[in-house]
Amino acid sequence: MTTTAILTLNFGEPSDPTPEEVIPFLERIFYTNSSLEAHETDEEKRVRSRQLAERRAPGLIAEYEEIGGSPLNGQADAHARDLASELARRGFPVRVYSAYQYTAPLVADVVKQAREDGMERLIGLPVYPLCGHSTNVAALNDVQAAIDALGWEDVAFEGITGWHRHPGYLELRADAVRRTVRQAGVDLSAPGTRLVFSAHGTPKKYLDEGSGYARYVDEFCEEIAGLLGVDDYALGFQNHSNRGVEWTQPDVEQVIETIDADTVVVDPVSFMHEQSETLAELDDELREEAEERGLAFHRVPVPHDDPRFIGVLADLMEPFITGEESPVGLRFGPCRCRPAANTLCLNARPREEAAPRPSTALEHPASS
Repeated sequence: MTTTAILTLNFGEPSDPTPEEVIPFLERIFYTNSSLEAHETDEEKRVRSRQLAERRAPGLIAEYEEIGGSPLNGQADAHARDLASELARRGFPVRVYSAYQYTAPLVADVVKQAREDGMERLIGLPVYPLCGHSTNVAALNDVQAAIDALGWEDVAFEGITGWHRHPGYLELRADAVRRTVRQAGVDLSAPGTRLVFSAHGTPKKYLDEGSGYARYVDEFCEEIAGLLGVDDYALGFQNHSNRGVEWTQPDVEQVIETIDADTVVVDPVSFMHEQSETLAELDDELREEAEERGLAFHRVPVPHDDPRFIGVLADLMEPFITGEESPVGLRFGPCRCRPAANTLCLNARPREEAAPRPSTALEHPASS
């Protein structure tokens, strides 16, 4: 019986667009990010999180109703099932659990289930390619907090944070753009056509505190554009102004308002699932703004169902499972965004300086 478990970690979205589901979902998000504002007590954080959730809920519920419900969790669960099958095909019959930061099954509940199932080793896999503070880092922190709350001292826990540098992932994202423009009959090299990358925004405070997210977004967009042979592209962020704090700039809406083009091809580069932020914010709201300006608008679908993606995830997990070097040449190093001994990533140092994955991190997994 296998005793190694992989936890695929995702944001999650409510299955039903009701206040009973949406408000607690939003409360968890706002509470996780409560450090963005000054609070003296935990009770103040919770009261403020509830206030923000109740204020945001009606608009988000309307978005969910408009798109017919979020497909995020179904797509993420499919990834977990397919990853288990692919790893078994490769000779690694590990258990794969699907867990969510903000909707059921929550990370804490899945960690508890893994313990009850007799797992002795956990590998955390945030399914966010671009490492961010409130996504990759927070998701692994949630796993560690759940382990600590259970007093599960004899479990080995490791995690990966950023992995957008996987060459197969870069290629499948570029292929998604190629398919979109081919089907639309658009030429990315035409003078009036612009490629616009749209990334989820992040509060500037997290960047000031050391998050490399904005740098990773810039790097990823440059890599994809290079694969496409595009020199002139734009980048905008999908920011949320719930707290009134400073976020990454420019807003993608501002990009669309000012871009010198007659056709835009929008690629949601930081998303690996379709969700409210792609189906509502981009397909409805951003498209409307573009068309009001007279722009032809084409949105690149998130390639969540590209069969190569599961191979990418399996490539990432194989060195963690075996304790050996990556068979496809991936170079892991200590994560700088989550500087814990049990956390590795592909962003540890510039590619030309990258060192082979340190075997000690696998032979002596920490649970710090």
